[in-house]
Amino acid sequence: MLWSVWWAWIGGAIALVILEILAPGYIFLGFAIGATAVGVLLALGASLSLPILLVIFGAVSLASWLVLRMAFGVRKGQTKTWDTDINEL
Repeated sequence: MLWSVWWAWIGGAIALVILEILAPGYIFLGFAIGATAVGVLLALGASLSLPILLVIFGAVSLASWLVLRMAFGVRKGQTKTWDTDINEL
């Protein structure tokens, strides 16, 4: 099956990284890290079923999203403010 091939997961991770570049926000990057983790596990020879792979993908994606959010997100009590409008010259 395609889900048990390591290069399919790595290809999906690359597609998610490209999507993250086009729509930044550290959302797709978390999924890309999860797909990369599953791809690496399969490349190392792990023979796991689809439900276990999806649980690993989800757990690693969530953990990486939380770490990215803590590292790059808005800090507690901080708000985003704009001094200029994009339409002003």
